Amino acid sequence: MMLRSCPREKELRELLDCGQRPLAAETSPELHAHAAACRWCGDLVLLAQAFRKARDASAASARLMPPGVLWWRAQLRRRNAAVERVARTLFSAQVVALAFTLLAGVGFLLFEALTSDSWRVWLQRLPQNAALDWDNLRASFVAGPAWTWMMLGPALVLLAGVAVYMATDRQ
Repeated sequence: MMLRSCPREKELRELLDCGQRPLAAETSPELHAHAAACRWCGDLVLLAQAFRKARDASAASARLMPPGVLWWRAQLRRRNAAVERVARTLFSAQVVALAFTLLAGVGFLLFEALTSDSWRVWLQRLPQNAALDWDNLRASFVAGPAWTWMMLGPALVLLAGVAVYMATDRQ
């Protein structure tokens, strides 16, 4: 079954698109009579009026914010996005610094383990001497620069890490 439309539907649509009301008194009386009698045209006018009423109601209820508030929110979003980008960059730099520090520490320990025997001897004697003899400890530091760097190196790396953290943690 094929749906047919009214031959005057086009004329009625044009009036509705222009914003006129075909059932009002200012339109032609014959179009008014036709829209009241024709089922297709009556439904078209009814739907158009319902949609216009809903559009007017939603336009009336829509409250636009002042432009200053919109500008402020846009600036806030832009600033937050910039802070996030900087925070990601700083976090990446901190991860790289930590990885480099750990790699340098492991490399240093491997180097010392492969090239120096004095620290191994000292570590083997440590459990035997329950009480630390500060004179022997000082003598072992004086014995070679490797010992000094073995003890000072991690302390300096730790201090550098704390300094980087303190410098980047201020918000």
